[in-house]
Amino acid sequence: MKIFWFIPTHGDSRYLGTAKGARQLNHDYLKQVAVAADSLGYEGVLIPTGRSCEDPWVVASSLLPVTRNLKFLVAVRPGLHQPALAARMAATFDRLSGGRLLINLVTGGDQAELEGDGVFLDHATRYEQSAEFIRIWREILTRSHRGEALDYEGKHLSVKGAKLLFPPLQQPHPPVYFGGSSEAAHDLAAEQVETYLTWGEPPAEVAKKVADVRARAAKHGRTVKFGIRLHVIVRETDAQAWAAAEELISHVQDDTVVRAQAAFARMDSEGQRRMAALHSQGVKRTRKDLEISPNLWAGVGLVRGGAGTALVGDPETVAARIQEYAALGLDHFVLSGYPHLDEAYRFAELVFPLLPLPLRNQLASGNPLFGTPLGPFGETVANDFVPRASQS
Repeated sequence: MKIFWFIPTHGDSRYLGTAKGARQLNHDYLKQVAVAADSLGYEGVLIPTGRSCEDPWVVASSLLPVTRNLKFLVAVRPGLHQPALAARMAATFDRLSGGRLLINLVTGGDQAELEGDGVFLDHATRYEQSAEFIRIWREILTRSHRGEALDYEGKHLSVKGAKLLFPPLQQPHPPVYFGGSSEAAHDLAAEQVETYLTWGEPPAEVAKKVADVRARAAKHGRTVKFGIRLHVIVRETDAQAWAAAEELISHVQDDTVVRAQAAFARMDSEGQRRMAALHSQGVKRTRKDLEISPNLWAGVGLVRGGAGTALVGDPETVAARIQEYAALGLDHFVLSGYPHLDEAYRFAELVFPLLPLPLRNQLASGNPLFGTPLGPFGETVANDFVPRASQS
């Protein structure tokens, strides 16, 4: 099981849909979140992409010097990037990071944003272009280890003599992650990517997606790994966690929800449509209305695009829900919570001990020369002895 965290390059706050309790987004804060994720034992971090975000490649590059083990899941955008340039960027980042790059293939689903970036393709054509893009990207990087060039003539993209002189550290290329809920997205995932990510839908719906992508991949003689993108709200007790969920949306106004949902409705993303359908058009905001599956809460999606659901509960409950998804075949969990710095610590301290996490266990094992954990853990008691996990 691999647990990832999230770098909030589109902003962070204690409350959704309002500037109340908001945190200034600057490099110091992004470094705090990255260093926390690195030192706590998260496998890596997802850096979002889009016009509401700081550029993910610039942000990821700026965080390399302050982290040691953390991997960076960074977006490539067909139509914005050319595949040969994206391959060169990936190879450079992978070498400079010591092999810590993961690639997030993002086709995009917001037509207004895409047109602002100069992309005027419809949904089906974007997926055709994305398939050609990642095919070229993968082949350039794979051939770079052998010093070979690539000629490719596609419907939307072509290259002649494309070549990398400096290959990536990871062979044949940094792993590709991808999410999408349409038929075209499932076809692309089955043929091209290493890990398919779904947004946080109820387990039965996720199971259908996993089965479909797995079956399509098998037709290509491939296997695909699976993961899920979720928010988390974990507290010492269930009651505290649900109170925190209600507090997160306590200052959002109805008109803000209506405007946000109208914007989401204009998108041609099947995943966004499925997210919006989870909370009855966003006009009801009680726990009863928004708990769409045991401990799966759709409140985040009232005003946030993309991933809109959160696991809510005490540590044992949240860990159990994660294990339920794992039993469906998921081993990558890309998580976030508000505020991201605080929740990164809270989730790691409360839930990590309940999950099988090789990287976390490796870091917690401490200095291999002496066999003792790094620390100290907790404040020394009475200036004399170290605290135990439990005083019972």
